[in-house]
Amino acid sequence: MSLTDLPVVVIGAGPVGLAAAAHLLARDLNPLVIEAGNQAGASISQWGHVSMFSPWEYNVDKEAAKLLAATGWEAPRPDTYPTGRELLDRYLLPLAALPVIRERTRLNTRVLAVTKAGADVLKTKGRITSPFLVRISGSNGEQDILARAVIDASGTYETPNWMGASGIPALGELEASAHIAYGIPDVTGGARERYVGRRVLVVGGGHSAFNALQDLVGLPGTKVFWGIRGHSLEKILGGGANDKLAERGNLGLRIRALLEQEKITLFQGISINRVDTTGQGLVVHSNGETLPEVDEIIVATGFRPNLQLLGELRLAIDPATQAPTQLAPLIDPNEHSCGTVRPHGIDELSHPDEGIFIVGMKSYGRAPTFLMLTGYEQVRSVAAGLAGDWEAARRVELELPETGVCSLQFEEQEQSSSCCAPAAPAQASCCGTQESPAAVVAQKSTCCTPTSRS
Repeated sequence: MSLTDLPVVVIGAGPVGLAAAAHLLARDLNPLVIEAGNQAGASISQWGHVSMFSPWEYNVDKEAAKLLAATGWEAPRPDTYPTGRELLDRYLLPLAALPVIRERTRLNTRVLAVTKAGADVLKTKGRITSPFLVRISGSNGEQDILARAVIDASGTYETPNWMGASGIPALGELEASAHIAYGIPDVTGGARERYVGRRVLVVGGGHSAFNALQDLVGLPGTKVFWGIRGHSLEKILGGGANDKLAERGNLGLRIRALLEQEKITLFQGISINRVDTTGQGLVVHSNGETLPEVDEIIVATGFRPNLQLLGELRLAIDPATQAPTQLAPLIDPNEHSCGTVRPHGIDELSHPDEGIFIVGMKSYGRAPTFLMLTGYEQVRSVAAGLAGDWEAARRVELELPETGVCSLQFEEQEQSSSCCAPAAPAQASCCGTQESPAAVVAQKSTCCTPTSRS
């Protein structure tokens, strides 16, 4: 059997994974989707209560929509905002149920490892012509699948970052796990009793933290504390009215209002190294100081990729962001400061072992922000490249909304050098409108950071 006769294995049946399957089918390629959960979008079901700040127009892949439309599916209004549950019920689950997708999907099946058939990472001879070997574990036990290419769209939701500032659990964090939740718990729904009338600390400066905070303040008797690692509240709260995604900007404005109303107690510049479990609650230690005792902690400090299953492949991974090395300069939060990422595709996602692609949220590694639309563009480009259509693979077909804020404005105004590679000519300034406070900075620097997580 030749390489071209083998399937393209897609790891993960989330929105980007199923979009990859749709684009592969459109190119007459044969996808095989492997999903660890019992349904498509299993991770989304864990935050189904959360309202997304990106409207439907940014959450539906065009090729997937074509497959659905052929069955009479009616697209949601593009300017309305779904919850995670609505994204599942109105888009992803109907897409997964299409026979052309369903028959190529294996649920309740976990990928254990991806390697080259007959070659570990050290072996070079014959490597290029060897197919990928994907080891899976499912209802029939462990099996090996040969593949011509592998698209890893498994996401990062199962590997949240720790509360500890050094990248590992804070001392006592594991012991306190019964009172620590990661991500965005449903504090107004299934987890309500856990947080009502309690003292709760939210750790993290992104939109996941914002969602947890705004829900907590509505609970009777709950006292809400918020710890952020940075010092610039303006940077964290975002561009407000300048944000091209209105709900993303409004979310920051709502948190600002809650702070002004003193419904949230803020601690800035925290660097957590220890948490003690005492008879009076959890005591968090930061920079030699202690925060007030709390009963529960919500850690919303982002996620990290699990690269262990790809350990026998030759990957080009940036050591800081843990993103593909060609993508990393576009998204590294240490280097960039504002609104949009330059569109990218197969070239930025390729590795020394040809045919392995990390896409979607996982492609951003530890970089904190991502829009689903970016993942759809990634898999469109990858599918075109696998089909040999390099003109389409390298054609830009994505324009992302701006955040309306540059952290450069607040922390790096003394620097006048370009903050990243030049943006595509068709893109507008990434730092908001000419009336934006960041406009002066934008004139000095081309800013290309990721847009926020949807």
